[in-house]
Amino acid sequence: MSRALLCGTAVASFLISAAPHAALTVEILKSTGGLPPHVVGLFEEPLAFQQTAGGPYYVFDRRGHTVYAVDSETKKAFKLVEIGPELGRILQPRGFDTSATGSFVVADAPRTVDRVQMFGGGGLRTGGFTLPARRNRTAIEFGSQVLSGIAAIQYSGTNLLISHPESGTLFTEYSPGGYAQRSFGRLRATGHEADRDVHLALNVGLPLPDPTGGYFYVFAGGRPMFHKYDADGRLLYERHIEGPEVDPYLAVLPTRWPTRRVEDREIPLVHPAVRAAAVDPRGRLWVSLVEPYTYVYDPQGDKIRTIQFRAAGPISPTSLFFTTDGRLLVTPGCYEFRP
Repeated sequence: MSRALLCGTAVASFLISAAPHAALTVEILKSTGGLPPHVVGLFEEPLAFQQTAGGPYYVFDRRGHTVYAVDSETKKAFKLVEIGPELGRILQPRGFDTSATGSFVVADAPRTVDRVQMFGGGGLRTGGFTLPARRNRTAIEFGSQVLSGIAAIQYSGTNLLISHPESGTLFTEYSPGGYAQRSFGRLRATGHEADRDVHLALNVGLPLPDPTGGYFYVFAGGRPMFHKYDADGRLLYERHIEGPEVDPYLAVLPTRWPTRRVEDREIPLVHPAVRAAAVDPRGRLWVSLVEPYTYVYDPQGDKIRTIQFRAAGPISPTSLFFTTDGRLLVTPGCYEFRP
């Protein structure tokens, strides 16, 4: 690994055994700041911490059914969107994302109906739509965090990217009016095609636009891997996510999955290997595992770093967000890092 990757006072390293004949360098990336405790204490369960260029910070509090704005000096927070089933409010929220213009989107599920709402930077609702009811609803959850469907929504300000494998593809791109403009990405082979529910659950993942062009798709459960697509939706390559930090998960990966009852049907209970992922401004993919480690891949799909985030202790990120000036914002804790 290049010495350039290990520079800076915020980074230390140590060696862990990767195999009897090899070792892997794990970088310790220490927090360089974040929101102060008196602000973080307002949130029940922050699942997104983002900032638009030169603007305020936004915090998506899933358990509080609230979106907060925090001033750029991080001294105080105020509510932009609050709890409620009516339009302009949110109930049972799942996903959140901001655009470069300062507008943001919240995906929620009042009365189990998937709903998407767009808001201006001041919290005023500017539009939205509901998604059709889905018979083959799949879900991958870790604790209270939902990783599938509208929970992984991505927003550019002009369109939205959602993945629900029940449609037969990995990506569906929607207009702000709720019209499906295109779908792409073939479902991966799982060996469980005969069991549709398991097959779909093992195709749940995180659809991610690449700022340098194209898209990544990170599969959340099953054998961990990701795809890279070009701007036209053509598959460029497929990579397995491998390393000693993944080995314990693979060692207990079942061939038959238990089920649980959701509404009126049984769905497979698939535990994730991945909790969060993001693409940095240089087109490098960051994948945070359920274990407190994050892998970084270059634009060609080669792993170049293994990182452990630390603040008061090791952090297992539930979200990653890169600011325009090169900082990395992480939940839980609403910490800031210099990657």
